[in-house]
Amino acid sequence: MSEKIVTRLKRIEGQVRGLVRMLEEDRYCIDVLHQMQAVKSALARAESELLKQHATHCVEDAIASGNTAAQREKVTELIDLFDKLKR
Repeated sequence: MSEKIVTRLKRIEGQVRGLVRMLEEDRYCIDVLHQMQAVKSALARAESELLKQHATHCVEDAIASGNTAAQREKVTELIDLFDKLKR
């Protein structure tokens, strides 16, 4: 796994802990909601980065291998992921 993504996720973890503190301190709802949006955005960026890595490594390796079963498996994984995103 990429160190860059791990670093992003650790930062997001800190943001989530900050959200908990904000709620415990009874901070203004809109401020908390703005922070929640920031967390969602950061998580989406991390997800996008991981998807790019998957495509450029796992999928690319399956294609280069010439193994039809591995190629189908990787394409099916991506299709399943995109189906989940639509829900």
